[in-house]
Amino acid sequence: MMTIVYAGEEMTTGDEIAQALLKYSAALAERGSASTVEIPTLSDDGTRSTATVLVGPASQIVARPVESSFEELRDPRVVEHLTALTTELRPGPSVQSAMSGDVPDWVEDL
Repeated sequence: MMTIVYAGEEMTTGDEIAQALLKYSAALAERGSASTVEIPTLSDDGTRSTATVLVGPASQIVARPVESSFEELRDPRVVEHLTALTTELRPGPSVQSAMSGDVPDWVEDL
């Protein structure tokens, strides 16, 4: 699980979801564009919820691993959607992010 720190708030979500959100955010920043996306989150008591996140060039998003007693939060549909949006902005597999040095290694491994 990952905790996403965004606009002073912390949200817990699954690893794949966090990675897809970071990649989409970086792709939007490269284009100087912004968008809102909904991601599933998990509260401290294990309740599943949804957060709407505005991502773009000015986004300051931090994702860090977090221990949780709850099952990994997965949502393949959300990951596929974020991946498709990212692919639209970065159509070629050989396109490197201008910010790749700022993206954690685990994001580049995807």
